[in-house]
Amino acid sequence: MVYTQAMTLLERVCKALNRAKVRYVIVGGYAVALHGAIRGTLDIDIALRWTKNDLLKTEAALMQIGLVSRLPVTSLDVFEYREEYIRNRNLVAWNFQNPSDPSEQLDVIINFDAKGKRAVYKRLPDTSVPLLNINDLIEMKKASGRPQDIEDIKALEKLK
Repeated sequence: MVYTQAMTLLERVCKALNRAKVRYVIVGGYAVALHGAIRGTLDIDIALRWTKNDLLKTEAALMQIGLVSRLPVTSLDVFEYREEYIRNRNLVAWNFQNPSDPSEQLDVIINFDAKGKRAVYKRLPDTSVPLLNINDLIEMKKASGRPQDIEDIKALEKLK
């Protein structure tokens, strides 16, 4: 597939994941901003319905658009050793980056399972973007408790 320069990383990622039939939602700063809060962010955060198949399809889709893992691990490693990575290495996200443009980064959140979570869809010019719904996004951010997440919660609560 050929992508135009005008297509944003978010559009390229969502088109690739949608085409691969991955069950995912956008979380993090992009989700906060797309819900309507003022929020700047550089990287895209996604959460998957945590299955080996979705993880394999995600890795393949990201590689197709030029994003590669920054860690020397594969989707099978992440699936098999997920609990060990979270517990012993404090790893909460599997980071991907475009070697040709290091500003293009994406995190696959590994300490959150999107199974059973509701998505709302936002339409971009070329694709549909599934966002974690506001209530589940607030709960996810409460669990994290980082200062930026606390600010995001305040902004999201105002939108409800």
